[in-house]
Amino acid sequence: MTLAIVYASKTGNTEDLVHLLHELFAEKQIAVSIYPVEEFLISELGRLDAIVVGTYTWGNGNIPTEMLPLYRAFEHYGGIELVTGVVGTGDSGYPSFCGAVDEFRDMLFVQSNLAATLKIEVRHQERDLDRCRKFVDLIVKRVCKKLGTS
Repeated sequence: MTLAIVYASKTGNTEDLVHLLHELFAEKQIAVSIYPVEEFLISELGRLDAIVVGTYTWGNGNIPTEMLPLYRAFEHYGGIELVTGVVGTGDSGYPSFCGAVDEFRDMLFVQSNLAATLKIEVRHQERDLDRCRKFVDLIVKRVCKKLGTS
């Protein structure tokens, strides 16, 4: 199973979340590569079984500028059978809570094999751990189904 987590984080909250997810995948004996978006090579999409996109939301629910090349790559490669998931942190005090997660979700639903999404209020807390585990379980289950393994 070839899995990557690619993320952008402004305040560190999304970075902390993706590192937690990385640990949860490791608990399942699944090796995952983790990349800040600026270090991820778009050409790697074709070699992956799954990718988790981690993003913060900018402005009025916008995808951060540094995430746009990845977003456009998915649009360009459309229809690939890559299993995807998207996670993010945000502040529900804004009109578009985790709007960038929603934007990625909607696009990935059409352009990939979207398995799960996860939105966390500001910074993950102990109460979010079960939701994070379920997110990881959904990604693993979908990849296993794709690969025909258990």
